[in-house]
Amino acid sequence: MKKIFGAKKSKEPAPTIQDATNQINRRGESVDEKIRKLDEELARYKEQIRRTRPGPSQEAIKARAIRLLKHKRMYEEQRNMLYNQTYNLDQVGFAADGLKDAQQTMNAMKAANKELKGMMKTVKIEDIDNMQDEMTDLMDVSNEVQESLGRSYNIPDDVDEEELMGELDGLEADMEFESAAVPSYLQPDEEADLNLPAAPTYPTAVPVNRHQEDELGLPAVPRASLRS
Repeated sequence: MKKIFGAKKSKEPAPTIQDATNQINRRGESVDEKIRKLDEELARYKEQIRRTRPGPSQEAIKARAIRLLKHKRMYEEQRNMLYNQTYNLDQVGFAADGLKDAQQTMNAMKAANKELKGMMKTVKIEDIDNMQDEMTDLMDVSNEVQESLGRSYNIPDDVDEEELMGELDGLEADMEFESAAVPSYLQPDEEADLNLPAAPTYPTAVPVNRHQEDELGLPAVPRASLRS
C-alpha cells in the first residue's frame, strides 16, 4: 500500500517569528550588497562621462548609467519593504514575549495561591485566639505563684498601722527612761574633747657633709691637723 499511495510525509514545524526575521535579514543583506555594487558601477560611469567628450559615446554611457539607476531604485524599494516586514515581525515578537511573560506570571501566582490555601488550612484563627487566651491565663497563674512564694510568714495580713505606731512610741519612751536611770558620769559624752598632752617635737637633723672642699675644689684639710 505504501508503494502505491506513498508514505505520509511528516509535517515540518511552522517557522517561528525569529526564523522569519532571520530570513528577511539575510535577504536585506543580499539587497544591500547589490546596491553597493551598483554604486561602484555608477561611480565608474560618472568618471567616464566626465572624461568623454559630448557625443554618441557619452550618450551611450549615460544610457547605461540611467539603467543602473533604475535597478538601484528597485533594489532600494525592496530593501525598504524588507525593513518594514522586519519592523512588523519585531512588534509581533515583542507582543508574543509579553504574553509569554504574562502567562508565566499567572502560572506562578496560581501556584502561590494554591500553596497559601494549603497553608491556611493548617492555621486557624480560632486556634490562635485560644492559644493567646491560654498564654494569658498561664501568665496570671505565674504571677499568683510568685506573689504566694514572696509572702512573709508569721505576719498577719490585718495589721493596724495605728497600733504599730503606738507600739513604736512606747519603745521610744522605754529607751528614754533607761537612759535617765544611768548616772551622768557613766554616760558617754560625745561632745567632750579629750585633754591629752601634745606629742613632743624634735628638731630636724641636718646632714653632715663629711667630704668638704676648699675654694680650689680640692678636699679640705681638717683644722685640727692645721693646728698640729
